[in-house]
Parts: sequence; structure tokens; C-alpha cells
Amino acid sequence: MNNKNLNSDIWEKVKLELRDTVSTQNFKTWIQPLNCADIGDGYIKIQAANRFVRQWIQTNYLTKIQSIAEKISGRETVIEIEIADIKTAKPERNKTENNHKAYTNQIHAPSTPKKNTRESNINNEYLFDNFISGNSNQFAAAAAIAVANNPATIYNPLFIYGGVGLGKTHLLNAIGNKIIADQADSEVCYYSSEKFTNELINAIRYGKMEEFRNKFRSIDVLLIDDVQFIAGKERTQEEFFHTFNSLYDSHKQIVVTSDKFPKEIPGLEERLRSRFEWGLIADIQAPDKETKQAILEAKAEKNNIVLPEDVAEFLSSSVISNIRELEGYLVRIGAYASLTSTPITIEMAKEILKDIIVEYNQEITVEDIQKKVTSYFNIKISDIKSAKRTKKFVYPRQIAMYLCRQLTSYSYPEIGEYFGGKDHSTVIHAIKKIEAELQNNTSLKQSIKNIKNTLLPS
Repeated sequence: MNNKNLNSDIWEKVKLELRDTVSTQNFKTWIQPLNCADIGDGYIKIQAANRFVRQWIQTNYLTKIQSIAEKISGRETVIEIEIADIKTAKPERNKTENNHKAYTNQIHAPSTPKKNTRESNINNEYLFDNFISGNSNQFAAAAAIAVANNPATIYNPLFIYGGVGLGKTHLLNAIGNKIIADQADSEVCYYSSEKFTNELINAIRYGKMEEFRNKFRSIDVLLIDDVQFIAGKERTQEEFFHTFNSLYDSHKQIVVTSDKFPKEIPGLEERLRSRFEWGLIADIQAPDKETKQAILEAKAEKNNIVLPEDVAEFLSSSVISNIRELEGYLVRIGAYASLTSTPITIEMAKEILKDIIVEYNQEITVEDIQKKVTSYFNIKISDIKSAKRTKKFVYPRQIAMYLCRQLTSYSYPEIGEYFGGKDHSTVIHAIKKIEAELQNNTSLKQSIKNIKNTLLPS
């Protein structure tokens, strides 16, 4: 066998060994779609479908791939991972490459007409390829891709939760776009919970309940956004419960998003809550500075906004975690620059946004927040880390947890560790309690404002 054929065999042997060392689902999701673009003595070039897949492979499998390749080839091997370009991709040679091409085509040509017989409501702009991944959302994005690659075979239902403007809707639509691209005849349906409720009301009003039930119980993939809004609506929950059961029993994929963990949604029936917990629950946390900057730069490129690096850093250094708000600030700056024919500068950005954006001069830590809160309420740091349940300590503890979630990028479990090892559900409960009280408690609003003023620059 000549060297060329020997080299081409190495990648297939690497994949065979990987199949035996990772789970079947992870192999199908991450390894099988990879295409070997080039191979030679001491190097292998692999093609991934998009930036996120490349990042995931580099983080989770690159060392393993390199180790196996070196063991098989008997020499040091450099593994290079590039993003596939379907214009220059090699001809299909096997089943693996066919799968890869289908995935790549979805990324680059999402708007190709499909044969779905009913309106899917999917937004074609939301793709995995333009979803910016960071530590705050990587797990949720990986789960979404796994579901999109193999609907109704794993993680069913998939429940994605996180704050407003963090990317839940993007992932939900990206799942739909991927499935529609791969399976032309699949019936995929994206609905907000509000629209679902409104259709139910109209069905009741006009005597079309059978039509309503047939519509939602005969689809292949149901994507429901902001499911928390059906809480407290008895008839809507009743119909959604039976729709869920019908789809699940028929091995159809269900994905829902919420701003809260299932157990933290007030007014949600226990039978629905338990079903949401049958599958996988993935949270999206507040993005860190680097992720926010990457998102802003991608948005600027898409909208032809010339965004200097110092301005991007200024925007991403704000305490705002809502990505939609940050993108709104970018559009505001871009519009001003366009209308006045002036370039975007850091001075201009600060002037335009001076009343609505606050930036970090330095990173705020959990310890900083704990010190300021305990000083404000005249208690000890050990008190809010303790298990004491008196209001004198519980209330400041909850406020401190709320501020940690707002002003740092720590997850619920990480925040809990800083407060004496509290579990994530305790942290979630504390934050939601403060958020609820802020709706009409002016005294609490002032207290939090005062504490923030001691943490943030004036």
C-alpha cells in the first residue's frame, strides 16, 4: 500500500477508535459529521461545519483525536480544524461526508424552500453558525445541536432556561432550521406560548377544538418559546399537557424555553413541571465580557457598522447582560454615525450612551458584593454565609445573591458556593424573590441602588 492510501486510512481508523471511546450519541453528534479535508505525514486537516462545532471539538476532543492519531501513525501528528466551505469541499465519498454536507448546507443555505405542508413560523436568520458561543451558553448550545442532529432520540424534551435576551429564542429557531434543512418533510412548528394560548382561545370560541388538537398533535417537532407564560392559565396548561403527552408517546421532539427553572415557575401545574424534567434541562447564563464583545462584533459586521475595538470593549464592559439591549446600543451608535456622517469613536459612544450604560472600571467579585451588602445592613459576612434563617440575615443574603447574578458572570451553583455551599435552587429562589419584590417595593429598589452605587463608578 502506498503512502497516500496509508494516510487516508489513518483518519478512518481514528474515527473507529473514537467510536469505541465516546458515547454513541456524542459520536453521532460531534465526530461523525467531521470531514477529513487533507492528510499527510504528521498532520491531519479536519473540517467542522461551523465555528461552534470547531470550538467544541477543540475543547472536548482535540487531545483525544491527536493521541489516537499518533498511536495509529506512530509519529507526532498535528491536528488542524477548519470551518468547511461548501464551495471548496471535496466530493462526497462516504456516508460520513454525506452527513457532513447536509449539516454544512443547512448552515450556508437556510432559506432553501422545503416541503413542509404547514407554516413553521421559523425565523431563518437564527442559525447555529451565527450563534456566538461562550462559557455562559456552551452547554445549552451543545444540547440544542445534539437535538437538531437527532430529533426525538435524545434529550426529549429539551428545556432551555435563562434570562431575557440571552439567546434562548435563537437556539430554538436554530434547532428548527437545522431539522427542516436535513429532513425536508418534517413538520416543525415554532410558537410562543402567547400565540399558542391565543389559538386555543380562538378554537374554543369558534368551536374548532378538534382542528386545534389535530394541528399540534400531528407535527414532528414542537418548539415553544417562553413557556412560563402558560402558568396560571388552567385550560392552556390542560391542552398543552395532552399535546405534550401525545407528541412524546409518538416519539416526536419537544423543545421549550423559559426564563425560569421548571420548579421556579409559579402557577405551573406539577404534572407539567415533572414532564419538563423528564429530558435535559440546560441553562444559559449571563455572558462574560469576551462573549459580549464577540456578539457585538458579529452584529456590527452583519449591519455594516464600522466598530472600533475600543468601542466594542466599552460596550462589552457594561453591566448589561441582555444581549438584545447591547445590540440596541450598537444600532443606536451606528445610526447616529450614519445620520451625522461621523466615524464611531469611544468619546462619541460614551456621550450617546452616558445616561443608559454603566461600565466596569474593574471586575466586580462576589467578595466585593458581600462586603458592601453586609456593610450596608450592618451584619457580618459570616452571617450571610451561614444557615441562619432569621429575616435579619436572609434578606441581605438574598439581595447579595441577586447582585451577584446581575453584576458577575457566575452561575447559580458557583454563587451558592460563595454563600456557604448553598445549592443552586436556593440561589434561584433568592434571586426570583428579589426580582418579584422589586416590582413594587420602592424601599428595596433604593437599597439596591445605594449598594450598586458603592460597587460601580459614578
